[in-house]
Amino acid sequence: MISYRKTGDITITCHNRLAPFLAEEVQTLGYSPEEVFLTGVKLKGTLLDCIRLNMRLRCASQILYSLKKFEARDPEDVYNAAKSIAWETMLPVNTYFTITSNVSNETINNSMFANVKVKDAIVDRMRRKSGRRPNTGSDPEAAVFHLYWKEENAELFIDTSGHSLGRHGYRKYPGKAPMLEALAAATILATNWDRKSPLLNPMCGSGTLAIEAALIATNRYPGLFRDNYGFMHILGYEDAMYADEKEKLQNEIIAVPNLKIIASDHSREAIKTTRLNASAADVLNLIELETCDFEKSPVPENQDGVVIMNPEYGLRLGEIEDLEETYNRIGQFFKQKCAGYTGYIFTGNLDLAKKIGLKPKRRIEFFNSKIDCRLLMYELYKGSKRTFENA
Repeated sequence: MISYRKTGDITITCHNRLAPFLAEEVQTLGYSPEEVFLTGVKLKGTLLDCIRLNMRLRCASQILYSLKKFEARDPEDVYNAAKSIAWETMLPVNTYFTITSNVSNETINNSMFANVKVKDAIVDRMRRKSGRRPNTGSDPEAAVFHLYWKEENAELFIDTSGHSLGRHGYRKYPGKAPMLEALAAATILATNWDRKSPLLNPMCGSGTLAIEAALIATNRYPGLFRDNYGFMHILGYEDAMYADEKEKLQNEIIAVPNLKIIASDHSREAIKTTRLNASAADVLNLIELETCDFEKSPVPENQDGVVIMNPEYGLRLGEIEDLEETYNRIGQFFKQKCAGYTGYIFTGNLDLAKKIGLKPKRRIEFFNSKIDCRLLMYELYKGSKRTFENA
C-alpha cells in the first residue's frame, strides 16, 4: 500500500483570485509554498499533511497528491503512463473510483475521452493483477484521481479531497444567489477585521459572510462539518489519522469574549435561512439576527469595527435603475451611521458602486462565479468629511 508518510508534490487548487488568501492560510499552518499561481499553491508534503490541509483550509477547492509526471503527445501516451502506476497499492479490489481532469491538448476535443483512457488503464492493470475489475463512475464519493494535461506536459494525482472543499458542509439552505463559502471566507480574510471588534453584515442573504466571520474568529475549521474525503478511500488510510485531526480541531476552538457579529436583512425568509445555516455551523449563539432594512441595522456606537455588504449587481436595465438608489442609500448609511468603522462593499457592478458617493481606499479583485467583482474598502472617519468624496 502507498505510504501516507512519504513526501511528495502537493498541488492545492482554488477558485480564480483566491490564491493569495489560500497561500496565507497554508503559511499560517506552518507550510512553505514553493509556488503560488493564479488558481492554486504548490508545496511539498505527505498524505498525512493532505489530511490536515483538507480539514483546515477555508479557501481551497481540491488537494492533489502527485503520483507521476510524464510527457504525453496523445491519449495513448496517457494510457501507457497511467498503466505503469501501481494502482493495486492504492485501491482495494472491490472498490469504486472516479477520474477528473483538466485537459488542453490538440489531439482531443473532449476531456472525457482522456478520463476514459485513464480509467481504462487503471481497470486493465487491476484486472491483470487481481483478476477482478473495480467499478467506476462520476460521483466523487470514494477514491478520486485527477489528470492534468496541458500540451505535452501531464501529471496524475490522488485527489485527496473528493467533493470540492469550496463548500464547507454546514450550509444546508443556500437561499437566493448564495456566495460560495470559500469566497466568503476569502472576503472576510481580505478585510482588516481584527476578529474581536464588531462585524456588521446588512443585506446578509443566507448569512454566509456572517457565518464565515464567526467561524474564523472562533478558530472553527471546515473539517468540523464533513466526514468523507477522497483520502479515506486509499489503501493505507487508518481511521485514527482522521480521528486524531478531528479531535485537534475540536480542542482548538476558542471563545472570543463580547464578540459581536450582527446580520440583518429585510427578508424574513433570508433571516430564517441564516438562522438555520448558523445553527448547522454551531455559531448561532455568536450572531445577532435582525429583520430590517439595511438603513435600520443596529450599529454599536464608539466602536472601530467592520461593516460589510454584498448588494445585488443588477442584470437588467430596470434592475440597475432601482439599484442605483439602493447604492446611493448605502453611501448615506455609511456616512450617517457607520462613522469610525471600515466599510466594505462586494460588488460585480462598478458603475453602481459609484453611486455610493465615497472614494474607496482599496479595490481587491475577486470573481463570483464568472462575474468580475471587487471588494471596495472605505475608511469612514469620525468627524471628518474628507473621505466623503465622489468615487
